[in-house]
Amino acid sequence: MAAPRLQDPSIETANLRLVAAQTVKARTQRHSLSALWSVLLSCCEALADTLAVMGAALFANTIYHHFQLGRRLHYPPARLAVLAVVFSIIVVLLLDRAGAYRGGSSLLRVRETERILRASMQSTLIALTLSYFSNLLVSRWLLGIALITVPVFLMIEKQLIYELIRTLHARGHGKQRVLIYGAGRTGQHLFSAIARSPKLGLDPVAFLDDDPSLAGTEIYERSYQRRRFASVIQGPLTAGLLREHGVDLVLIGVPSLGREKFLEIIQEANSVGATVSFVPYHHGPTLFWMDYAEIDGLLVANLRGTATDTLYEATKRCFDVIAALTLLIVCSPFLLLIAALIRLTSNGPALFVQQRAGLDGKLFRMFKFRTMYQDAPAYQYCPKDSSDPRITPVGRFLRRTSLDELPQILNVLKGEMSLVGPRPEMPFIVSQYTALHRQRLTVKPGLTGLWQLSADRAYLIHENIEYDLYYIRRRNFFMDMAVLLHTVVFAARGI
Repeated sequence: MAAPRLQDPSIETANLRLVAAQTVKARTQRHSLSALWSVLLSCCEALADTLAVMGAALFANTIYHHFQLGRRLHYPPARLAVLAVVFSIIVVLLLDRAGAYRGGSSLLRVRETERILRASMQSTLIALTLSYFSNLLVSRWLLGIALITVPVFLMIEKQLIYELIRTLHARGHGKQRVLIYGAGRTGQHLFSAIARSPKLGLDPVAFLDDDPSLAGTEIYERSYQRRRFASVIQGPLTAGLLREHGVDLVLIGVPSLGREKFLEIIQEANSVGATVSFVPYHHGPTLFWMDYAEIDGLLVANLRGTATDTLYEATKRCFDVIAALTLLIVCSPFLLLIAALIRLTSNGPALFVQQRAGLDGKLFRMFKFRTMYQDAPAYQYCPKDSSDPRITPVGRFLRRTSLDELPQILNVLKGEMSLVGPRPEMPFIVSQYTALHRQRLTVKPGLTGLWQLSADRAYLIHENIEYDLYYIRRRNFFMDMAVLLHTVVFAARGI
């Protein structure tokens, strides 16, 4: 029997090179299609926004005439259509200027809502100005109604697009497979940002980390609910591993990665046609305080702290007082009902009063509806689970719906808290704060905030400080309105 012939090594090497070349070519084609997908998606979203605003304007006109408001100005159908088109173009241009079509969403999509509210207000002011300096009369009532209908229509349309993109991605259209190198805090933050931004067209398939103790663990996204997760694969990163998982992009989430390791990852990724993106190295404690600018081809980072905006603070305080008074008057029967249920189902007062650290660490007495039994220690870490034996049956419902926080309306009226801001912590926790954690004390604490909207509310506040740092760095009146709007939806859904 003849011995089998061994394959010529040169032929085997040539075959491997051919496979590698075909892999690189396929990756390049996918990158080109992904870039085209992003452009088409932005154009389609802008068109959808235009149609949504036009629909909102026409709907506002219908309401205006149905309820016979104001002087009841009548516009010919052709003129009304032209006005709706011009108004929608103004809104879309303002959204584009704010970066609405760049692909990424921000923490919990609150920034997207902020842009919508801002663009709606700005477009209304522009329409008022144009009406004042031209012969075209536009009803103030009509613009006032449009100020409500435009954000509503846009947010519904954005959610529909969000779900449509997720469906297309689930079917394998318009996405790149991403491997995140580094399962630490930065890598986890990148995973959550990508998972919340389907318009980017990135599909994080796994983490890769050189720490063997992390291998096989699952990391969940930080969102309203912890639904999506990715597993951690043990390193090192190799071309074979990238090819096995069909990776198109390696995203390095280790800012302090050494030069040799960095170059090694680039070499392995390039060998299979995958691209590499990375978080730049920084000496500071967090990226949330950095702005970036390009100067003659150089990327320059600008480290900034919190700045005081007098006009914003004054507007915020006025809104807090008006809104808190309105809530107190409207909700007073409901508040009395909750207080009665607490007194009837467990011993002790309906209100729970506790010292908390506020602005600049100043202590104040914070009010809450009592959700735990009277003999529970006053100053301990909050329960992480609703099954905690310290919580009363009524308290479980109040905590799940966040209704236990309503008495803090009184703290808002007293000026100790705001409607939106970082949650106030107990003094014994604040005494353990690092310099980074103490940034939370540079603004007035709030009744609601980004952390309360996330699934991470089940964990300790100071373990998820990025929510507060994000808010402190980017806060403005429209973001506050966006957080309050998300809070209402969040509470209504009972998440």
